[in-house]
Amino acid sequence: MIIKLTNTSDQSLKIKAFLQKRNFSHRLISTIKKMGQLHVVEQKVTTLDLLAPGDVLTVRLPKEKSDATVPFSDVPLEVIFEDDNWLVVNKPSGLSSVPGPSNRTDTMVNRVKGHLKKQGSQDLVPHIVTRLDRDTSGVMLIAKNRVAISVLAPQIETHQIEKKYVALASGQFSVKEGFIDQPIGKAADGIHREIQADGQQAQTKYRVLKQFDQYALVSVQLLTGRTHQIRVHFASLGHPLVGDTLYGGPTDLGITRQALHAQSLKFTDPLTGKVHLFKTELPEDMRRLQYV
Repeated sequence: MIIKLTNTSDQSLKIKAFLQKRNFSHRLISTIKKMGQLHVVEQKVTTLDLLAPGDVLTVRLPKEKSDATVPFSDVPLEVIFEDDNWLVVNKPSGLSSVPGPSNRTDTMVNRVKGHLKKQGSQDLVPHIVTRLDRDTSGVMLIAKNRVAISVLAPQIETHQIEKKYVALASGQFSVKEGFIDQPIGKAADGIHREIQADGQQAQTKYRVLKQFDQYALVSVQLLTGRTHQIRVHFASLGHPLVGDTLYGGPTDLGITRQALHAQSLKFTDPLTGKVHLFKTELPEDMRRLQYV
């Protein structure tokens, strides 16, 4: 893989410091030293050399080889956006994000691998950034190479990627806007998540968009990203999501999965500084319930 980076500052910087400023991790810089190459124009340089203002640094790394235990899938993706480093897709409900013991052949990772192979990409290890539950639909961000996922890491760790969802939550809401700050941990069965005093911090903001007789259409923003966070938090309020069998949601209202859709995603590309915002429409099964 090849990435080009420009020193846009008015100062000369050691290449190592320049890469660190661009959020290249110590591990990634070490990998570049051992396995990669650095060039300015056509001249080979090292991390100790200076990069002058306006200079373009070319970073070359060996390709990321495909994991033979994760097959390619030819099922097409609904691509929202794509460039050399990022892939944004609209995930359908019923599709797992990553391979597991029960399914190693058709998950989002398998489909992305197939997509990259068709493009002739040399890097065949998709890095899922915003993982969604199998039955949650909506926008997903995938890094197409190890540089992209490495430089995005600070935004992931500090929850700077803005993720907004739309859900159908059961019952009548007396409070139309709320902030849920309840720690979440793994339940004894290893499958459920639950509110636990010593669990991981989890914060969710919500706003009721429209109240129906048996459920409400709510806008949800995740401030953290715990497993099943929205589902657990709304169940803790006494408003489990419609169709969510795992957390006690009603199953007789016309939808066969939890009514949860990742509607929008916003992040800053660390390699270009550009702010990206992507939105998706509600899927048909959730749109239908708005008119019942």
